Amino acid sequence: MGPHPAVAAIRLAVRRVLHDILNDTSCHGRTSEHAGGRIVARRTRPVGDIPEQSPNERPPSPLVLVACSGGADSMALASALAFEAPKLGVRAGGITVDHGLQPGSDLRAEEVVVRLRGLGLDPVESITVTVGRDGGPEAAARDARYAALDAAAERHGATAVLLGHTRDDQAETVLLGLARGSGIRSLSGMAAVSGAGGRYRRPFLQLDRQTARKACMVQSLQVWDDPHNTDPAYTRSRLRHEGLPALEKALGKGVVEALARTAQLSRDDADALDTWASQAEASVRDAAGLLECAKLYALPPAVRRRILRRAAIAAGAPAGSLFARHIEEVDRLITGWRGQGVINLPGKVVAQRQGGRLVIRQG
Repeated sequence: MGPHPAVAAIRLAVRRVLHDILNDTSCHGRTSEHAGGRIVARRTRPVGDIPEQSPNERPPSPLVLVACSGGADSMALASALAFEAPKLGVRAGGITVDHGLQPGSDLRAEEVVVRLRGLGLDPVESITVTVGRDGGPEAAARDARYAALDAAAERHGATAVLLGHTRDDQAETVLLGLARGSGIRSLSGMAAVSGAGGRYRRPFLQLDRQTARKACMVQSLQVWDDPHNTDPAYTRSRLRHEGLPALEKALGKGVVEALARTAQLSRDDADALDTWASQAEASVRDAAGLLECAKLYALPPAVRRRILRRAAIAAGAPAGSLFARHIEEVDRLITGWRGQGVINLPGKVVAQRQGGRLVIRQG
């Protein structure tokens, strides 16, 4: 008799991602070999690169970490990783981040460490972070968490970090992007693969939250329910407990699935437009590298605005603080030129039109 369907689903999702990681690793200087029913990653070296590994020395297996808060989604992910990784010759570890935002958060983090070690993960580490205020509490906590995960991955030499975001999280992210009015890239939600070098992987984007919780229950895995997830002070919490249920009541079941599908379609379109903009950028610059307004005007708006955004970021504007309204103001220097003055952008970057050229630089 096989595992419960929920357990089978989470394991299959993780197995697919581990295969992808091994394939990606193989393409970047490692090859995968079958040995005793396992896939063992073997590093390849250029000719003349020394020292070469001795025939009897076993090559190091890639390390994959799971980011685990102790909640149902990430505990289900940790359990699936612990089960699947040894079968593929992959080392599996875990990281939990203590944001210090709740009383007893340090004790909760230590409990998560114990549970992860109990699953057989190694290395396992708890990291305490200081959460700032930039962008609001949710954004600040997210920034601190990813900084800690990046540092941990570098420190341990991890090939990838698995994140437990589900289809429900994806639907919420799409709605938040829609509310911000930030364009098609915001509607594309979270990518299955993101971060430097594809470090972050999200195996559960096609699975719902209930599947992860059910998998924990049938495996008798202890989980922690973060009180912030039900606190109406947080935008995502209000959306989860008020907004999405209201949409389902008005539109019927299937809203979450439809939003997740919208995310994938939007991502495909956004990726295509980004590629177009990247290829078109060189053609709208003069010999000195300045953007020519007439050539920009001739481009489709979606392509032109992407070029403007890239130029602003290259000049020093923080991507996370650069919103659609900023790019629209810069775009008016191209499409609605009436002698406007300097446009101030985040990061002390300014944009202005000079002699038919668009100049974007530090002010």
